Amino acid sequence: MKMWKKVLIGLGAVLVLLVLGSVGFLKWSGAWGVFFPSRVHETVAPAIPPDLAEPAVLLFTKTNSFRHVEAMDAGIPLWNRLAAEQGFAVFATENGAVFNPDDLARFDVVIFHNATGDMFDEDQESAFIDYLDGGGGWIGTHAAGDSSHADWDWYIDSLIGGVFTAHTMGPQFQDARLVVEDADHPATRNLPAEWIHSEEWYSWDANPRDSGFRILVSVDESTYAPYQRIFGSERDLRMGDHPIVWTVCVGEGRAFYSALGHAGAAYATPEMEALLGGGLAWASGREGPGCDPIVD
Repeated sequence: MKMWKKVLIGLGAVLVLLVLGSVGFLKWSGAWGVFFPSRVHETVAPAIPPDLAEPAVLLFTKTNSFRHVEAMDAGIPLWNRLAAEQGFAVFATENGAVFNPDDLARFDVVIFHNATGDMFDEDQESAFIDYLDGGGGWIGTHAAGDSSHADWDWYIDSLIGGVFTAHTMGPQFQDARLVVEDADHPATRNLPAEWIHSEEWYSWDANPRDSGFRILVSVDESTYAPYQRIFGSERDLRMGDHPIVWTVCVGEGRAFYSALGHAGAAYATPEMEALLGGGLAWASGREGPGCDPIVD
């Protein structure tokens, strides 16, 4: 009897350690929000310094779903540097209550740097829509185009052009050939005509090109394995024509999205620096052509 008691105590201790280890891993990896997504919508806006210089960029990194820890650690310093080089002040926050008309009016560009999940209440969503319609700029990186945003129809239709279906697994990260389709855009004019990039490759259920979005860069599917292989199953992620960076006008506003940037190492490449720096110059209205509004 005593032996069984010791065995049960030992098994209980092992179970506790496994649970704690699993929780710790999910927190460490950023995956906690996928299994236990948050729907917290802040109601009190953060205090923006009254002396924040103009022009200014809002760097928004809220993650109510998966948190790309490496991409945050590497991407935020890059955005700060790129903004400074172009003369922008930066205000960074994860507080969605900053999405109100008065606060948004202080920023030339809003950057969703790997922002995920159900981030806003209805008033905050409306404020963002009005901001873009009125001529604001938006940049989204990587997870700003994932499935955690699928319930916001306006966002998917206006900025992404399709619902995220899955990303590569087995292997997750693969080298592939990226091809510049529009070399005259500020985001691409300092890029080579093609280059090899290592990424977790996203696919969507619709092609943004078909909605009139301006495609800047596409990925050559013949240069990687566009499948999700997990637990013995295989899902085909091929799109055929596979855009990976694009722009679109929303009312009078400019929107720029790049699916690149899961791993922290991506933000140390000269190609990523040129792409995001040019995207910032365009989304802010400082450089490059505008475009006729596509989305009402």
